[in-house]
Amino acid sequence: MNNTPWALALHGGAGTILRSKLTKQEEARFREGLADALRAGTAVLEKGGAAIDAVERTVIALEENPMFNAGRGSVLTSEGGIEMDAAIMDGRNLDAGAVIGLNTVRNPISLARLVMEKNDHVVLAGKGAEAFARERGLQSMPTDWFVTERRRNQLEEARKTQAVSLDHNDGKYGTVGAVARDMGGNLAAATSTGGMTNKAPGRVGDAPLIGAGTYASNRGCAVSATGHGEMFIRLTVARDIAAMMEYLGLDLEEAVRRKVHDELPALEGAGGLIAVGPEGLPVLSFNTPGMYRASRCAGESEQIAIFEA
Repeated sequence: MNNTPWALALHGGAGTILRSKLTKQEEARFREGLADALRAGTAVLEKGGAAIDAVERTVIALEENPMFNAGRGSVLTSEGGIEMDAAIMDGRNLDAGAVIGLNTVRNPISLARLVMEKNDHVVLAGKGAEAFARERGLQSMPTDWFVTERRRNQLEEARKTQAVSLDHNDGKYGTVGAVARDMGGNLAAATSTGGMTNKAPGRVGDAPLIGAGTYASNRGCAVSATGHGEMFIRLTVARDIAAMMEYLGLDLEEAVRRKVHDELPALEGAGGLIAVGPEGLPVLSFNTPGMYRASRCAGESEQIAIFEA
């Protein structure tokens, strides 16, 4: 087993991601975005920084990139609005914070962290979450700033067929996330999403639900998921992987395999996840044709991929 002192993995969504559907320019932009986010997080870990700081920094970079379905570039609801969700969890002490239904906060993951550290609650939603962001001085942007022409076009296409899609109506599950282990052996996870194209206003997926799409415990592992959120909620995927390690003694790779390749498909659930344990390499797994993903461990080179191996 590779007992690398620190490790970071990230994802930018999973789904029917085929080379034939991406232009060379689009693929290059996705790879560049994954690399930029990876370097933002590893810069923290290389200096001995905390895992919780690394995952926040990584996800901020993805939220700032309009290629991904989080922050700027979030998909649109059936009414043409923006509803962003995010969650973060610290494996050292099981502290967690989540936000739901944001439409002006520039970086939802940073608000989730403020909820975790500066609020008595674990989850804030809607107007209450937006008000807390203003109280804490987080940067807000006009709703139009988040909306891209690409997302407008996707909504129009979805409306024509009454389709509801997590990113594009070719089956891309748009969420971003990161997991990390720092030099102290501490774990953390963070996830952020714009939800589903043409979704009903108020719909909430697994990303901001602790234990479903986001979880971290030093006793088990850190997990960030992407996929058909309803199925990840029903299976409490993120927490179950940690529990299988804690209570059944499974290694991380086997626990992830059971969830992603056995239990999710049994419910016709599609998607993937990234996970890292107290030791060893990160696991990046998916049951779809592709997942935007990247990882790096101490002393190793960057690993960046989109399609199936």
